[in-house]
Amino acid sequence: MKKQILSLAIVSTLSLGSLLSPISTNNVTAESISKMEQQKQEVLKKRSGLDSEIQNKESKVSEIQNEQDEVRNEINKLDVAVKDTEGKIRNKNVEIEQTTAEIDELKVEIADLIERINKRNELLKDKARSMQESGGSVSYIDVLLGAQSFSDFIDRVNAVTTIVQADKGILEQHQKDKDDLETKQQEVETKLVNLQSMKKELEDLKVQLKGKIARQNELMKELEHEEHKMHGEINDLAEQKQILAAQAATIQKAIALEKQRQAELAAERERQAKLAKQRAAKKSSGDSSSAPDPVVSSPPVSDGMFMWPARGYVSSSTGSRWGAYHFGIDIASGGTVPIVAAADGVVSRSYESGSYGQVIFITHSIDGQIYTTVYAHMRDGSRTVGQGEIVRKGQKIGLMGNTGQSTGQHLHFELHKGTWRADKKNYVNPIPYLR
Repeated sequence: MKKQILSLAIVSTLSLGSLLSPISTNNVTAESISKMEQQKQEVLKKRSGLDSEIQNKESKVSEIQNEQDEVRNEINKLDVAVKDTEGKIRNKNVEIEQTTAEIDELKVEIADLIERINKRNELLKDKARSMQESGGSVSYIDVLLGAQSFSDFIDRVNAVTTIVQADKGILEQHQKDKDDLETKQQEVETKLVNLQSMKKELEDLKVQLKGKIARQNELMKELEHEEHKMHGEINDLAEQKQILAAQAATIQKAIALEKQRQAELAAERERQAKLAKQRAAKKSSGDSSSAPDPVVSSPPVSDGMFMWPARGYVSSSTGSRWGAYHFGIDIASGGTVPIVAAADGVVSRSYESGSYGQVIFITHSIDGQIYTTVYAHMRDGSRTVGQGEIVRKGQKIGLMGNTGQSTGQHLHFELHKGTWRADKKNYVNPIPYLR
C-alpha cells in the first residue's frame, strides 16, 4: 500500500459511547456485543492479512537484493573487461608509435636507395652514351685482339670479365633495391593499417563495454529505488498492523466494559425492583417515613451522538482540496483552545505522526456500532490521554496546535463509521453527526 495512505490519518479511536452513558439511556444488548466481537475478528483477520503481505514484500526485497548482487558482479566483470581493453589499446598505441618510427626510418632508407638508384642510373646512362658514341656497341673482341702480349691478353680478359660482371651486378642490385623498397613499403603500410584496425576494434569494444556498464548502473538505480519503495511499503504495513492491533485491543476492552455495564444494569434493575417492593410494602402499612427515591445524575454531555470537539470555525470542509480529497474537517481558532472527546470511548492510539503531528484516535461503541474519531495537529506536549485510557464525552484530551503537515493552528477532525482503514472506506462527513 502507498506510504501516503499511512501518513494521512493514522490514529484510530474506539469509543464506548453508550457504554459509559447513564444507565437510564443505555440500551446495550447481547446483540451489540456480538456485533463488536464480529468487528474485532474482522480487524484481526485484516491484521493477519498484513502479516502475509509483509512477508511477501520482505521476500520481494530479498529477490531485489539478489538481483542487485548479480548486477554488481556483472558491473565488476565489465569494469575488468574495460581495464583489459584499455591496456590493449595502450599496447596498440605503443606498437603504432613503433611502426610509425619504423616508417620514418624506412623513409630515410628509401631516400638512400633512391639516391643509389639515381647514381646507378647515371652510370648506366654514361655507358649507354659511350656505346652510342662508339657505334652503338663495344667490341670486346677488338679489345682482346689488341693485346701486345699473352700477359696483356690475360689482363684484358680479366678486365672485360670484370666490366661485364660489374654491369650485370649493377643491373641486378638496381632491380633488387627496387624490389626491397616496394616490399618494405607494403609490409610496413600493411602493419600500420592492421594496428590501426585493431585499435579501432578495441576502442569500439571499450565503447560497447561502457554502454553495458551504463545500462547496468541504470538497472541498479531502478533496483535500489524498488528496494527503497518496498521498505517504505513494509513500514506502512507495519504501522497499519500496529493500528489494527490497537483497534482489536480497544474493541476487546469495549466488549468487556459493555459486559460490565450490562451486569451493572441488571444489578440496578434488581435493586430498583427491591426498592419498589419496599416502598409498596411501607405504603400499604401506612408508614410515611420512607426515604425519598435516590437521584441518578447524568454526565455533562451535549445532546446528539457526538459533540463538537473544539470551539472555532470550520476553515476547511470535507471534499476536494488542492488536487486531492480532504478526509475530515478543519476547525480553526486563535489562542489556547482545548480539544475534547466528541463522545465516550477508549483511546486506541495517542502518538506523533509524520503528517498529522500530535494526534489521538478514539474508538466509540454507540448502540452496538463502532465509530472512530481522529484529532490531529494538536499542540506539542498537550496530549493528556494515552493508549487504552477511557475518556468521557466532553473530557479535555489536548490543545489545538499546528504540528505535522499543517499550515496554521487548527484541529483536523475525522469520523469513521467502523474501524479505521487505510483506504478510508469507513470515513463519513462528521458535520451531520455533531451537535
